[in-house]
Amino acid sequence: MASPIVQYVVVRSDLLRSLSWPVGAVIAQACHACTAAIHRFRDDSDVCKYTDELATMHKIVLEIQDETALRALAAALDENKVDHHLWLEQPENVATAIACKPYPRSEVQKHFKKLKLFK
Repeated sequence: MASPIVQYVVVRSDLLRSLSWPVGAVIAQACHACTAAIHRFRDDSDVCKYTDELATMHKIVLEIQDETALRALAAALDENKVDHHLWLEQPENVATAIACKPYPRSEVQKHFKKLKLFK
């Protein structure tokens, strides 16, 4: 059986816990990153399969401690040629979330194994 196509999303947990951002603002960061990743890679075959099955789309939302760790993850994804979008909140130019393009889970899960589900 083929590995399910999923979209990994990583959000900074310090936005809620240390910086006291409103929950809605944090959720918006994840939404922005997802939308940007889907748009940037819209012609990719996995993205097309993922968006053709709207009722079965699956996202895995994980947390990471802070901006430094998020930027390090983005660099590691770049190094491993994992397509993603690092969302930068403007006008502050602050990195808040990453969304990968949809991939078969088995192809990318190793890059996220150390992260926990966002709570």
